[in-house]
Amino acid sequence: MKIGKFKEIIRERSRIAAECCDEWLFGIEKCWNEEIEMLSEDVDATISFLQNECTAEELSWISEIIDNLAERTRSRELLQAYKNLADKFPEKCRESNILESVKFAENVLNEDVENRGKQ
Repeated sequence: MKIGKFKEIIRERSRIAAECCDEWLFGIEKCWNEEIEMLSEDVDATISFLQNECTAEELSWISEIIDNLAERTRSRELLQAYKNLADKFPEKCRESNILESVKFAENVLNEDVENRGKQ
């Protein structure tokens, strides 16, 4: 995982939120897509980043894409890493509703498993 590039994306996402300009929606979607792409490239590296280097502020921004990332990676270990961050950054997790996002992502994975079983 290219942590420097990831941090650039997060800074851009933060800047867009602060400016709220004409390109606001396009810029947010672009950041989300870049985050998803980068974080899904190497799930083990992403989990390591979350466990060892992710700041509370970065966590709040990437919480926006938890469900998309879970759908793309199908990784329950990644969702567990997000849950572990709730202990590390409890206030930020409450502010950003991260555990609710994780529950939603888990439901997406569970529904996928159920749907495959019905086929």
